[in-house]
Amino acid sequence: MSTTLTRAQLVHWRTAIFAVFFVTGLGFASWASRLPSVKATLSIDDFGVGILLFVMGVASIVGLSLANIIVARWGTRRGMLFTISAFGVGVLITGLGVQFAESYAITSIGLSLMGLGMAGTDVMMNVEAAAVEQSFERTLMPMFHAFFSLGTVAGAGVGVAMAAWGVGVAWHLWSAGLVVLAAGLIALAYVPAGGSASAEDGPELTRGERFRAMLVVWRDPRTYAIGVIMLGMAFAEGSANDWLTIAVVDGHDETEATGAIALTVFSVAMTVFRMLGGPLVDRIGRVWTLRILSVTAGVGLILFILAPSTPIAFVGVALWGAGASLGFPLGMSAAADDPAKAAASVSAAATIGYLAFLCGPPVLGWISHQIGILSTLWIIVVLIALSGLASGAAKPIAGSKVGVGHH
Repeated sequence: MSTTLTRAQLVHWRTAIFAVFFVTGLGFASWASRLPSVKATLSIDDFGVGILLFVMGVASIVGLSLANIIVARWGTRRGMLFTISAFGVGVLITGLGVQFAESYAITSIGLSLMGLGMAGTDVMMNVEAAAVEQSFERTLMPMFHAFFSLGTVAGAGVGVAMAAWGVGVAWHLWSAGLVVLAAGLIALAYVPAGGSASAEDGPELTRGERFRAMLVVWRDPRTYAIGVIMLGMAFAEGSANDWLTIAVVDGHDETEATGAIALTVFSVAMTVFRMLGGPLVDRIGRVWTLRILSVTAGVGLILFILAPSTPIAFVGVALWGAGASLGFPLGMSAAADDPAKAAASVSAAATIGYLAFLCGPPVLGWISHQIGILSTLWIIVVLIALSGLASGAAKPIAGSKVGVGHH
């Protein structure tokens, strides 16, 4: 921190980053909730939808890669002014491309901006969140990610209502895009210019020196160990979002409504535990929390796979959701322990996590086609176990007061 902030300024800073997490989740879920309408309006098949998602995913990887360069040049606050604007404008262009232009190309351009802006914002808001929790000297990262989850719930809920009322995709996405832009930019007015990584911090670096500093984190074994933690938990979370409803229907011979309820149970368990997880981390430490929750997620998933009845399967789903809840946020927190390398480390860790979210669904889909969905989920059990074994890498570095625990 380059300046000393008052308690009121710290609270405003924390609230502002909560808002950024929330509107990012809201904007993404607004798009995702209208995929059936997008498919119908553009007259495309599942392959066409897959290409759109792939375009957005590639842009996300580019956004992750550019994020720490932007932070090194302009700092996180000014960087987020750019990335949130790109995200919001991308939502607006996507709405235009789907409903009025009915253009696959314009929709792809909008999604590219969305992916670029969302991924860049993701890195920077996590860097800011880490700086906030260091300032408060207690674990807050799970709560920040809970606000992202709440944003996705709100966005999906509004999307369901818009679809039920027959509201066009453009009007829905334009409204969501304006909310993202207005709320995001207002929130950033309360983020201190020197609150976290800033272009003015430290010595002036040449472009080449900045690039080398960006690559240094990829030579740090801790980066890859944290990546394993996040990879396992990203698969645990992503597999539920993408395949849980299908596993309930095809694997346990239940109705689609039961599958939807199971996904709701998972989402609620994850969100609630993210809201309540901070005090647990501050009590027993980041490492032991990750170890306990990896066991919880693993046991829950095994219980779901082997469940002889639906109620037991639901218990498994709840444990699975609770156990998977903190792996990603605590991995981000661990990556940002060193303020000097926070942006580059968070970018690297997020890249690994995003690759799991992007590559996981199609890989699991191909495998499940060969051996069945419940058998495929055993792969996730193995990845969760590896995540737990790697959890020691999340131990706070010397000087960090967050995630140490107080026995």
